[in-house]
Amino acid sequence: MAQLWLSCFLLPALVVSVAANVAPKFLANMTSVILPEDLPVGAQAFWLVAEDQDNDPLTYGMSGPNAYFFAVTPKTGEVKLASALDYETLYTFKVTISVSDPYIQVQREMLVIVEDRNDNAPVFQNTAFSTSINETLPVGSVVFSVLAVDKDMGSAGMVVYSIEKVIPSTGDSEHLFRILANGSIVLNGSLSYNNKSAFYQLELKACDLGGMYHNTFTIQCSLPVFLSISVVDQPDLDPQFVREFYSASVAEDAAKGTSVLTVEAVDGDKGINDPVIYSISYSTRPGWFDIGADGVIRVNGSLDREQLLEADEEVQLQVTATETHLNIYGQEAKVSIWVTVRVMDVNDHKPEFYNCSLPACTFTPEEAQVNFTGYVDEHASPRIPIDDLTMVVYDPDKGSNGTFLLSLGGPDAEAFSVSPERAVGSASVQVLVRVSALVDYERQTAMAVQVVATDSVSQNFSVAMVTIHLRDINDHRPTFPQSLYVLTVPEHSATGSVVTDSIHATDPDTGAWGQITYSLLPGNGADLFQVDPVSGTVTVRNGELLDRESQAVYYLTLQATDGGNLSSSTTLQIHLLDINDNAPVVSGSYNIFVQEEEGNVSVTIQAHDNDEPGTNNSRLLFNLLPGPYSHNFSLDPDTGLLRNLGPLDREAIDPALEGRIVLTVLVSDCGEPVLGTKVNVTITVESSYNFTVKEEDPGVLVGVVKAWDADQTEANNRISFSLSGSGANYFMIRGLVLGAGWAEGYLRLPPDVSLDYETQPVFNLTVSAENPDPQGGETIVDVCVNVKDVNDNPPTLDVASLRGIRVAENGSQHGQVAVVVASDVDTSAQLEIQLVNILCTKAGVDVGSLCWGWFSVAANGSVYINQSKAIDYEACDLVTLVVRACDLATDPGFQAYSNNGSLLITIEDVNDNAPYFLPENKTFVIIPELVLPNREVASVRARDDDSGNNGVILFSILRVDFISKDGATIPFQGVFSIFTSSEADVFAGSIQPVTSLDSTLQGTYQVTVQARDRPSLGPFLEATTTLNLFTVDQSYRSRLQFSTPKEEVGANRQAINAALTQATRTTVYIVDIQDIDSAARARPHSYLDAYFVFPNGSALTLDELSVMIRNDQDSLTQLLQLGLVVLGSQESQESDLSKQLISVIIGLGVALLLVLVIMTMAFVCVRKSYNRKLQAMKAAKEARKTAAGVMPSAPAIPGTNMYNTERANPMLNLPNKDLGLEYLSPSNDLDSVSVNSLDDNSVDVDKNSQEIKEHRPPHTPPEPDPEPLSVVLLGRQAGASGQLEGPSYTNAGLDTTDL
Repeated sequence: MAQLWLSCFLLPALVVSVAANVAPKFLANMTSVILPEDLPVGAQAFWLVAEDQDNDPLTYGMSGPNAYFFAVTPKTGEVKLASALDYETLYTFKVTISVSDPYIQVQREMLVIVEDRNDNAPVFQNTAFSTSINETLPVGSVVFSVLAVDKDMGSAGMVVYSIEKVIPSTGDSEHLFRILANGSIVLNGSLSYNNKSAFYQLELKACDLGGMYHNTFTIQCSLPVFLSISVVDQPDLDPQFVREFYSASVAEDAAKGTSVLTVEAVDGDKGINDPVIYSISYSTRPGWFDIGADGVIRVNGSLDREQLLEADEEVQLQVTATETHLNIYGQEAKVSIWVTVRVMDVNDHKPEFYNCSLPACTFTPEEAQVNFTGYVDEHASPRIPIDDLTMVVYDPDKGSNGTFLLSLGGPDAEAFSVSPERAVGSASVQVLVRVSALVDYERQTAMAVQVVATDSVSQNFSVAMVTIHLRDINDHRPTFPQSLYVLTVPEHSATGSVVTDSIHATDPDTGAWGQITYSLLPGNGADLFQVDPVSGTVTVRNGELLDRESQAVYYLTLQATDGGNLSSSTTLQIHLLDINDNAPVVSGSYNIFVQEEEGNVSVTIQAHDNDEPGTNNSRLLFNLLPGPYSHNFSLDPDTGLLRNLGPLDREAIDPALEGRIVLTVLVSDCGEPVLGTKVNVTITVESSYNFTVKEEDPGVLVGVVKAWDADQTEANNRISFSLSGSGANYFMIRGLVLGAGWAEGYLRLPPDVSLDYETQPVFNLTVSAENPDPQGGETIVDVCVNVKDVNDNPPTLDVASLRGIRVAENGSQHGQVAVVVASDVDTSAQLEIQLVNILCTKAGVDVGSLCWGWFSVAANGSVYINQSKAIDYEACDLVTLVVRACDLATDPGFQAYSNNGSLLITIEDVNDNAPYFLPENKTFVIIPELVLPNREVASVRARDDDSGNNGVILFSILRVDFISKDGATIPFQGVFSIFTSSEADVFAGSIQPVTSLDSTLQGTYQVTVQARDRPSLGPFLEATTTLNLFTVDQSYRSRLQFSTPKEEVGANRQAINAALTQATRTTVYIVDIQDIDSAARARPHSYLDAYFVFPNGSALTLDELSVMIRNDQDSLTQLLQLGLVVLGSQESQESDLSKQLISVIIGLGVALLLVLVIMTMAFVCVRKSYNRKLQAMKAAKEARKTAAGVMPSAPAIPGTNMYNTERANPMLNLPNKDLGLEYLSPSNDLDSVSVNSLDDNSVDVDKNSQEIKEHRPPHTPPEPDPEPLSVVLLGRQAGASGQLEGPSYTNAGLDTTDL
């Protein structure tokens, strides 16, 4: 009670005190504040501002249940955020703010509005997503729907769905599903349980449209969720066999019920796996096989492989597998497959003989035969087949069961062989000559053999008899009984005289082959003799030329030629019988000087007779014919030695003869008739001096002369000597006084002078003897100095005898072929010819000692053929005999040999060598489009070692066969021709097509070429060879495109060819180089067409060419440097133009379509933008007309600016669907609290915000540009209080900045 009274007492005092102090008050705008929910804790939120008229210090505070969000600085009123704001939890709340001075505290409620920020990511409402769909679900069907919720408002709360990943992540599953804006997942492609996937997992993500968060535009996305989709299999596929191909084999004797193989099929719908039923729907051999429910194919009847020969021994079965149940279309689900059953052979046949030719044989019973005939030339070469024998052996069994052995039996089996000796199935049988000598028409005209075909397994056999008729051929040459006949004929026999008529050749051939013609081959003596061509009688052709003394022996070659131009020869050695047709020949002249009384005559008369030595025709007898002085001499009748019988007295000789005695000697032979020759011997008896001195002996004493003077005084009888006469200057004389009137004169040669017999054999000198008395007389005497011949000169060869000769090869000539003649000026010379060396050359090249034994040289100079058969022109065509003459009597110290001389013997060619083909390492390829008539496609080269016409070769084509790729042989005639040319000694044959070749033929031309020589005499010789000409069709033509023009490609052709050859290891045949048509020109400018052919005739395809070029980097680099840009075949290149045109047209169409779409979209966008701008302008105009505080009569839709009757917005006058506000509905959470900006009780947020912003730090970022529509609305007139009339809340969803 006391307290009550105290209060009553103090109350008036307190009232008086308060009335004296004015209370502080908050500013008018301190009623509400807007804060973003992402404002950081501790950041400045706002300021509490109050006024106090008393200017008392103020203290600020805050209270209430939500005051914990803030911390207030009491002295300043600064409010900082103490706890985080969350729009989604509490988007508006109230706090009580207070201000007090020292006396009064004032409180006031402040509304805190939390502004939404994009701080929440969308959240899926359910994360366990799974579903199952049928694989036949139509495209566009909804597979599943998902929902994600974002608590944020506006665009930050609008959710956009996306499919981030599809597992499995294959190309066809990437876009298999798509998701709509409402979260519905739609099938975007077809499903397949078996071919694609039976399960899919979709990774889904939801993102908002973005909003401001921490002053940054941010898009928030949810964590990914996964949707599992299981595809349910449907029976929409046919069954499938587990293997793509079935094949088996079964023996032809297999029993019924034998299992062959098992097929297996499964339901194509793996998730259903419907059972299948098997059946054989077709069979090439019905009834042979059946199939069970287990898929096992079994034998159902008897089998016979031989019935399937035309079907490659196979039975084709069509097996059908049918599912038990119908498919989703109500049809049977089934599949068929071909099964190949090969029937294996059993050895149930033996080989049989047929008279037919493969491959035309039908092996019918009518063709079966056991007797055959054929023909063959006798002595045919080994391996030559019997003609006209069409024998085929056939065993229908297969493999080893059809393998048979062929052998020969019968009486003449030794002479023949059979080919093949082993074969399988069928074979053409040839009986071949084995031993040519046994196939002799002259022994038997027909021969018989048995051909035995034996089964190699069962040993069953068949026998066929072959009768072989021999054709007589010219297989025997004419033969002479002897290879050499020695004949004689008298020399100078009369023309026509028979030398021999008993030499005959024989030829066992019959008919024309055995008719013999005789002839003499050219050679030494062939012009002196002749032969009758029919009888073979050899006679003298020209008897006058038969002179034994010129040539004693002739070697002739007698040739016998039969009607088939085969020949042989024998040698006729014809010796000429000597007749006494030559008189003795006296050598030299005989002039003898002898001193009277003292001198003696002793001289041998030299004579010889050219008739045959050792006969009476050449035996000489000497006889001194009677004469005036013959009785003073004697003559040996056998030796011809002439001697005087006593001293000779000059005075006894008739003075008229001047001391000369002439004797006549008769030299005669002993032949019949006796022939003789007379020779005179002149003997001069001299009273003068005769001295003899050897030649080549300087300073020698010649002789001594004596003189006597009858005077008795020494002064008058003193004698001196002097010389005169021709050649006196070669001598000197020196006198010697003997006393009593005698003196001697010594005649000698000066020390530096010698005499030469060959220059002057006799010197006639005059020696004068006189005394000193001028009145005294003188006397003279003749001195004859005879120079005695010394054998001091070498012999010389007669150049004429060394003229070259020609000798034919291979036994064509015999005997003497030349005579080398030598001479010597010395009288005592004994000459012989010596062979120094033999040089053998072929075409100027030394071939060694090959020809050393061919020729010999006798001492008398005769050159003979030693080895006539060995002379071979092809080995050596020139023999040089190096000879010299030797004087056997040459005195010592002098040269006994002549200079060497060469006798050239040219070997003449005989046609004894056949032509032969030179090996060619070439492959001949025919490209039909390149081959033109009369252009070379192949060539051969050949040589003939003979010379002249014997070595001239002429080519011809004997046969042309075409071997197709399937092995068939087609004969051709007139397709090719061959032209012969030569260079040096090599002949070339150019093979050229006569007409254009068929380009459809694929295979090989086999061309048989013959080379034949053209001898002047005798038979020709020949050789053959076969060429393979491979054909390459146009499918192997490849095209290479270059970036350079064709002129540059042509200039680089050699380099391109080399690079392609290196890369492909083929022969490159360039067909064409052309520019690419400008209408189709892109990067390439030209192309090159070519073929690439291997040595075996195969060619590269374009793909193979591309691989090989890419594998050789060096060649590829070089080709790229040469301009290569594209590899393409001809066909692809021909279609390039059309493809490029189509591509260009399609491209232009697509571009035009894109332009139209872009223009249409641009037009629509511009039009829509224009309409929106126009509507915005109208809304602005209407907004300006609206009075502040005027509310429309119609009720408003809570939480929006939309009216429910006219459905018009008071700001834009637009339907709500144009503003994108469809998400605003009565059920929206925003309806719980109205934020209607048109409410008169709304806080002027804008103004407060501006005031708060004024207190922000200067580094606050600048505000964005004002939204245009807000500026228009703010332009209306303000009230008197300065506060805007109407709304001050800006709807962030209505932004016209972009307009």
